[in-house]
Amino acid sequence: QVQLVESGGGLVQAGGSLRLSCAASGRTSATSAMGWFRQAPGKEREFVARISWSNGITAYADSVKGRFTISRDNVKNTVYLQMNSLKPEDTAVYYCAVRLGPTLKYDYWGQGTQVTVSS
Repeated sequence: QVQLVESGGGLVQAGGSLRLSCAASGRTSATSAMGWFRQAPGKEREFVARISWSNGITAYADSVKGRFTISRDNVKNTVYLQMNSLKPEDTAVYYCAVRLGPTLKYDYWGQGTQVTVSS
């Protein structure tokens, strides 16, 4: 099993920045990618960003391109999400998730961290 613990959420004004962290522990040797998702009240969970664990290739949702940056520290088994120029519509619970092996599905999820952006 893999355990994921997110941190770094909070309340910020529009235009501000936050940095989320997600530390993975357990059977992480098979990690192929890690991703960030978010879920706003009354909405479905949506993809935000992902990063390949081997080569660092990244992908972003259109809504966050140019504002959010995903990065990783392979030694610490930690993934980060730097969020700049935050907007009220970025308000959501943010979840990190891990893929094990060459599959497209995410195998484990964190408990989530709340991000609230005030206008």
